[in-house]
Order: sequence, then structure tokens, then C-alpha cells
Amino acid sequence: MKTVNITLNSIDKVKNFVNDITKFDSDFDLVSGRYVIDAKSIMGIFSLDLSKPIALSIHNDAEMDQILEILKPYMDEN
Repeated sequence: MKTVNITLNSIDKVKNFVNDITKFDSDFDLVSGRYVIDAKSIMGIFSLDLSKPIALSIHNDAEMDQILEILKPYMDEN
């Protein structure tokens, strides 16, 4: 498992993010404060505070390099 910070600060970014990660047969969790939601759930994502970075937990070690490459546009630079 690996955790990275991502930023989803627009509707298009959320839509593209969900489309990108659903290509993988893995579990992804978004953690914001005390809330943990399925990162493949677009409705769940919109229930979070998207004004600040969110921790994304990736539960797949086999395809980690491919997943991180796809996530680059969403990763928080800070």
C-alpha cells in the first residue's frame, strides 16, 4: 500500500481522475479528516472538501509504477 496526496479542484479533474483509476482492478481510498471513501465513487468524492489536498491510499503493489504515472496530473506538489 502507498499513500499520495492529490488535488481535485475542478469537476473535470474529478471526472478524469475517476475514469483513470477505474481502469485498474485495485482498491483506492480517499482519506479526508475522519472520512474514508472509495476513490472510484464520483458521488463520494464530491462529499469531501475538495479545496485542499486529499490523501489517496493505493492498495496495489503489483501495478504501482503504472498507477503513479497515471496519477501524476493529480498529485499535490507540496
